[in-house]
Amino acid sequence: MLAGFLSLLLFGLCAGHDPRRDESLPRPSIQAWPSWVLPANSDVTLRCSTPIREVRFTFRKNNDALEISPSPDYPEGLAEFHLTDLKSSDAGEYTCEYYIIESPTIRSPPSDVLLLLVTGNFPKPSLHAHHRGEVTAGENVILQCQQPRNMMNSYMFALLKKGTSTPIKLQHAIGMETDFSLPSVTGRDTGDYSCVYFQPRAPFWASQPSDQLTISVADSPGATSTDYTSGNRAKSTDYTMGNIIRLCLSAVIMVLMVAFLLEVWCCQKWSPCGSRYNTELSSLSHGLL
Repeated sequence: MLAGFLSLLLFGLCAGHDPRRDESLPRPSIQAWPSWVLPANSDVTLRCSTPIREVRFTFRKNNDALEISPSPDYPEGLAEFHLTDLKSSDAGEYTCEYYIIESPTIRSPPSDVLLLLVTGNFPKPSLHAHHRGEVTAGENVILQCQQPRNMMNSYMFALLKKGTSTPIKLQHAIGMETDFSLPSVTGRDTGDYSCVYFQPRAPFWASQPSDQLTISVADSPGATSTDYTSGNRAKSTDYTMGNIIRLCLSAVIMVLMVAFLLEVWCCQKWSPCGSRYNTELSSLSHGLL
């Protein structure tokens, strides 16, 4: 009787909240490699990590749990989920979470949502730069992505950069297009850019990527590199001045020594003071020793 009463009491206490969530646990991070915008038939790896050790991970797609087999090859606090031969049906919102092995009823908060897009469902957009030719560091660059005119619905746009696993920017369309702003560009912004448009809700269809647009950023006169050179020049000047001072002191000491030795030699040859200088020189030598 008592055991049954305690079980009912415990169930009643837990009914008002989710006992599996512990908001004090660190939120895991989720990443996609090589990117989370990929063409059909490619492969992608979803990676979930946390600083907590001795945990088990769960990946979810649109809140539905995915099967994952723990691998002994992965370091503690890390798990991977592999998707091969991607199809449009693989697109969606992915998250991950973990639970502590010793307390399987305690689960972490979910990671941020990772939106996986599989391109190729819609015609490709066009990408243009408002600024033509080479761009100078510090300038603002505007890239305009425009969907085809026969696509009447409004979509989300993503700006992509070759070699980067996540989109540079995500924006809603203004009519049939959107402008991506790259403020105060630097040499790091040099690269090949493209854009896609996609459905922000299921089934998350995405267009083919636009043709690539190359952005080349040149150093501006008097920029960071000049300041760096000036700093090196100042350091070089300091070193040169120090060397000059040391050389001057050495030259003065050498002149004094030559003059002193010359005077001693002259006294020894033409004056009876030679004995006195010999005595002083001997005393000086003993003092130095």
